[in-house]
Amino acid sequence: MKKFGSSALDRRAFLRGVATAGFAAAASSAFAQQSDIGDILAAPRRGNWDDQFDARSNSHAKVASFQPIASPETASFIESAINTYSQIVANGGWPAVNPTVKLQLGVVDPSVAVMRKRLMIAGDLSESAGISNSFDTYVDAAVKRFQARHGLPADGVMGQYSIAAMNVSPDIRLGQLKTNLDRVRTLAAADQGPRYVMVNIPAAQLEAVEGGRVVQRHTAIVGKIDRQTPILDSKIQEVILNPYWTAPKSIIEKDIIPLMRKDPTYLTRNKIRLFDERTREEIPPESVDWNTDEAVKLMFRQDPGKINAMSSTKINFPNSYAVYMHDTPQQGVFNKLMRFESSGCVRVQNVRDLNVWLLRDTPGWDRQTMEATIKTGVNTPIQVTNPVPLHFVYVTAWSTGDGVVHLRDDIYERDGQAALSIGTNT
Repeated sequence: MKKFGSSALDRRAFLRGVATAGFAAAASSAFAQQSDIGDILAAPRRGNWDDQFDARSNSHAKVASFQPIASPETASFIESAINTYSQIVANGGWPAVNPTVKLQLGVVDPSVAVMRKRLMIAGDLSESAGISNSFDTYVDAAVKRFQARHGLPADGVMGQYSIAAMNVSPDIRLGQLKTNLDRVRTLAAADQGPRYVMVNIPAAQLEAVEGGRVVQRHTAIVGKIDRQTPILDSKIQEVILNPYWTAPKSIIEKDIIPLMRKDPTYLTRNKIRLFDERTREEIPPESVDWNTDEAVKLMFRQDPGKINAMSSTKINFPNSYAVYMHDTPQQGVFNKLMRFESSGCVRVQNVRDLNVWLLRDTPGWDRQTMEATIKTGVNTPIQVTNPVPLHFVYVTAWSTGDGVVHLRDDIYERDGQAALSIGTNT
């Protein structure tokens, strides 16, 4: 394997440390599925996907786009980006940014001049902005653009994650683009149909596509490193409002049993009932020996309601991995920078908007009816009249326009470049 610079290795070591700390923290409930990784990830000001950056300082194409990842246009733009990054590498790359102060609007520091040069080379800052030590509105807009392209909170503040992303070398980014060009070409060549849903795992993001255009884009939570969301193709056949939640055996074994050993009231408080899987007879929790693993043989089913692990919605599709998409009562998780926290299923922000789109051709299920049904708390399965194709894909680098290159960490280590991975092995 090609050797990378010390800055790349330092970055990986930093990310590995953060990931390890996250796994070591104790879960407060079975549905958290992975603990918070710290307040460091909670930015005080969060930009939206469609932030309008300072028009005076940025004449480049906007980061927000209605262009799907699985399109010939995306593949063409990646090819253009490969040419651009090849030229950057040939010209000597870009400088590393190693500030000794927190870089944000209003700061004056020599490291800002270095960062200006770095942003210019990547196309985030116009050369007409000039080189100076001042973090002005030109730099603020460029940093926000850079952050948005890398899936970071576009707040204009250069925190540890922004600096780490900025210091990945251009030759590594070039290799990442080449690796993902093949993936996108394969997706673009497939007949996706007139409307489909695509979940991009490394971006923790969902696209609802119709007529070759993204009509909805949702933030998602996907599988953590040791419980990965699978790559798959299927069709969405069912939307369940007010679903029951049946705990998978992995969560029973790794999460619920240890919690019951500490707090025997946990199941009752969370409205989870036990059933014999063969007879469907309900089993009192106090009759189970929680010091053993015998409970793994039982079915753990949570009643519908606000504290249900899937909250308002479960979206079903045939697959051999027993995964599905769903709502969550913990809406705060969607504000996190690291959204790799599930046990393989996909949590979807603003899932009710997606429900309406999925059920558009299903008679009797407009938005008003759906909301009224959710309020009743009654478990309501709905068969989708025209099942919608669904694809879980793995794309860490793509382009939606001239000079707009989106880059993500290789969370599951499938790109073959160590500096892009968040490793858990020492």
